[in-house]
Amino acid sequence: MLPVTAAGQSGAATSGSWSGMVVSSACNADEAFNESPECVKNLPGAKLALYDDTNRVIYALEPQKAISAHLGDTVTVRGTLDGETIQAASIQPMSIGLAVGEKAPAFSIRDQFGQAQSLDTLKGRSGTVLLFFRSADW
Repeated sequence: MLPVTAAGQSGAATSGSWSGMVVSSACNADEAFNESPECVKNLPGAKLALYDDTNRVIYALEPQKAISAHLGDTVTVRGTLDGETIQAASIQPMSIGLAVGEKAPAFSIRDQFGQAQSLDTLKGRSGTVLLFFRSADW
């Protein structure tokens, strides 16, 4: 992800991609962060915007026609950031993790005790559930 704060302040348009949830422009960043149901309502006079939860910023999106079917969806928008507006060249649903039934790739990582763990060392007779918990304060 690009350092969009610096790009937005420089006055120059910056190409890149931004991920987040498509919300109503009537919603503010705090409401979007708290997943208010009002943020995913199609409200008269409101436009659609992108809420980026990594930096808690709401970006205006243009053209609205390209975004209209994605209210409430988590997406990746590719385009150009000019100020606080992303001129969208493309928008795609964001996928995180594996699809149901898809096999996990091999990996190796150290646990909290410094021991090397891999998919094979974690496998049990009934399979494995591996969950990475993202704290709410990052």
